Amino acid sequence: MILEALEEREVCVCDLTDLVGADQSTVSKHLGVLKQAGLVEDRKDGVMVYYKLKVCCLQGFWDCIETVLAQNLKVQQAVLR
Repeated sequence: MILEALEEREVCVCDLTDLVGADQSTVSKHLGVLKQAGLVEDRKDGVMVYYKLKVCCLQGFWDCIETVLAQNLKVQQAVLR
C-alpha cells in the first residue's frame, strides 16, 4: 500500500499512517526498510518528512506479482476439485 501511494505522489508519514491504519513508528520502520532497499527516498521540510518513490519500475513488478497470484489461484482451485 505504501509503495502504491508513493507511485502517485510524494507523501508525508502522517498521511501514510492514515492510509495503512498503523501507528507512526510502524510506518516509519517500513519506510526505513524501503529506503535502505533503495526503493524510496525522503525529504525533510521542518518537522515533516516526505517520502517519494526512487524507482520507476514498480508497475512491471506489480504485473508480475498479479500473474503469479493468478497462476497460484488456478493451481489451488484445481487441487480442490
